[in-house]
Amino acid sequence: MNAPAPSGPAYIALALQSLCAAVNDCARPEEARERVMASIARMSREIAGSKAFIGDGVRLVVLPEYALTGFPMGETAAQWRAKAAFDPDGREYAALAELAVKHQVYLGGNAYETDPHFPDLYFQACFVLSPAGDTVLRYRRLISMYAPSPYDVLDAYLDAYGEDALFPVADTEIGRLAAIASEEILYPEIARCHAMKGAEVFIHPTSEAASPLATPKNIAKQARAIENIAYVVSANTGGMTGTPIPQNSADRGSKIVDPRGLVIAEAASGPSMCAYGEVDIALARRLRHRAGMPNLLARTPAALYAREYARAQLHPANSLLADGEVSVPGREFYKARQQRVIDTLAERGII
Repeated sequence: MNAPAPSGPAYIALALQSLCAAVNDCARPEEARERVMASIARMSREIAGSKAFIGDGVRLVVLPEYALTGFPMGETAAQWRAKAAFDPDGREYAALAELAVKHQVYLGGNAYETDPHFPDLYFQACFVLSPAGDTVLRYRRLISMYAPSPYDVLDAYLDAYGEDALFPVADTEIGRLAAIASEEILYPEIARCHAMKGAEVFIHPTSEAASPLATPKNIAKQARAIENIAYVVSANTGGMTGTPIPQNSADRGSKIVDPRGLVIAEAASGPSMCAYGEVDIALARRLRHRAGMPNLLARTPAALYAREYARAQLHPANSLLADGEVSVPGREFYKARQQRVIDTLAERGII
């Protein structure tokens, strides 16, 4: 007797390509916070307008990477924390939760945030807020070139939050959701670790180079969808103001990729609601239950890979943690750390 076909919800997801009004040029933290609140109000209007145009069925909205603040450009960790890092229980997240409630959507996004366990640091976090205003997903970016991550204080982070906090998956009424932060789309392991915990939809807040060419990140979005038989909802910034970088450098290409790697919607340049399309969770589940060569998730020999990774020991954990004390390095630390890894690769004959 054949098993019943897997079922699941179908709905519209919107990768909202919104302008990032960065706070780098704000002279005072209070000025930066007011700009953040103004951006939240603008995005509320954009969501309302988008829903009115698209019609019924919009249940997931994803905002771009650090869409409310931009990224640090010369600020020290203390300066950026004061200017742009949100308290998880503070007014910025409360205002975003109000958006999710007001528009009755699951709202995904990305922000820098503080942590009471690591008061001198900040982390870059992806989040999903439910239509009830609850935080159903919080994922801290694990791989970052010039910012602290949980991996840099891994032992202390695990003591505070446990293993499940590293690759969280939210089981919601619109499917099992996970997050990938921007450049992490280039690392297959990030998506795969989430998929092995059941993730069916990856939200991907990003802020990346605009190009009509097949960029590494755009290639990776399709690859991650195919490898994991999952949807990728990728929201890019629609330009960035408040920094010396030319405004449209991080722009265009917000998209939705289905579990077969097909791009079902994509936005052109500028603030846009054009990257919207149907997410059919039943499709992902049917493909995952189907035996055959395309089912790459079921064919993954994870234990085999784990052996080789365990032996590699390339990029060290806990590099900001010594004898239980957390250090707060300057920007130069991160590049020097990478150079040490490159030197190790060369010494081993790997490169």
